Amino acid sequence: MMESFYSKAGNRIMAIAISVLWLVVLYLVLAVTRIDPDQQMAQKIFYYHVPSAWTAGIAFLAVAVSGGFYLFTQNEKWDHLGLASAELGTLFCALVLITGPIWAKPIWGEPWSWEPRLTTVLIMFLIYIGYFLLRQFGEIGERTRRVSAVIGIAAFVNVPIIYVSVKFWSAEAQLHPQPGMSQQPADVYWTFILSLITFTLLFVHLLRNRLHLLKLQSQMSRMRDDI
Repeated sequence: MMESFYSKAGNRIMAIAISVLWLVVLYLVLAVTRIDPDQQMAQKIFYYHVPSAWTAGIAFLAVAVSGGFYLFTQNEKWDHLGLASAELGTLFCALVLITGPIWAKPIWGEPWSWEPRLTTVLIMFLIYIGYFLLRQFGEIGERTRRVSAVIGIAAFVNVPIIYVSVKFWSAEAQLHPQPGMSQQPADVYWTFILSLITFTLLFVHLLRNRLHLLKLQSQMSRMRDDI
């Protein structure tokens, strides 16, 4: 019998813990952390924007690693890990593209500028949209899984480019503020760290949930083939 993901007590406890952490982070962001004298309340989107980018980077690394293992082993579990990680990475990448303009509108006076870091994030998002189009409309089978693995590996090249883009272009082209976290006040630093942990735990939890669903789908598909 196929059991639900939340039939296990550990998964339910983790979901509750993550929900509590989300509420704690929200309280700290709104009620505890100081208001930046230059950016005012717009600065508080930082506690969600940067962790979203961090989590997307982890997810896309998982896509690349699982793609390499799949090409080497042809084991279905690595294909599932790559697909699930790509889905979640694209979701968090979308959050980056949403929260970025929310911050940019009051700071830059416009929600979007073709600034290098924003542009490279958008390119990465579009690459993974292409990845999903292949998975959706490509022929079902080994060939599509292999091509998807190669795309996942190649697409990861853009991730370090995003993180080091501030070194590739002149300072005049960089509109993002670059404060060192070690120089931030304690309330800012520890709220950011807690948000980073919360986002990471959320990714792990959602990834395990999605892998569970993909495994069930695979089992059901094999059962239909056997009938």
